[in-house]
Amino acid sequence: MTMQITAKKMQINQSFTEYAEERLSSKLDKFFGDNANAKLTLSAEKNRIILELTVTYDGMIFRAEQSAEDKNAALDACIDKIIRQIRRNKTKLAKQLRDDTFTDKFESAEDEQTDYTVIRRKKFELRPMSVDEAILQMNMLGHSFFMFKNAESGDVNVVYKRSDENYAVLEPSKD
Repeated sequence: MTMQITAKKMQINQSFTEYAEERLSSKLDKFFGDNANAKLTLSAEKNRIILELTVTYDGMIFRAEQSAEDKNAALDACIDKIIRQIRRNKTKLAKQLRDDTFTDKFESAEDEQTDYTVIRRKKFELRPMSVDEAILQMNMLGHSFFMFKNAESGDVNVVYKRSDENYAVLEPSKD
């Protein structure tokens, strides 16, 4: 697994880098192959550290975010969250992760949810609009996300409100 660490408004020492490499390899290597990529983003806000861990592997994205007073504790909590995501969705992920991932690792763990139930389908016309207009529409509807056709690119995008009260846009990749 390759690892990339980015720090915002703070310095990262070598001991944390070594700790992160050791923890990621000991906890997550059993789920992912060698071509997995882990990205750690740390930022300081007041007296707390906010750590975001994103692991990409074979087209799948696993993400966790944790706030703590200590960056090591935040990293451990993020790793635990990703393991819980994998455990919760193990039957669906079995085809995506390493072949030997689930042998004897979670035999005692129950599936929290085995199937998803779609309770509603909605069709609507996508009209071209700017990101700002889409955010306005989303807020007026009282939704946490809004799908729209981007007037600049012509692509279908999704704007959503993040847990930190900021907004983000999902755009299709041009690859």
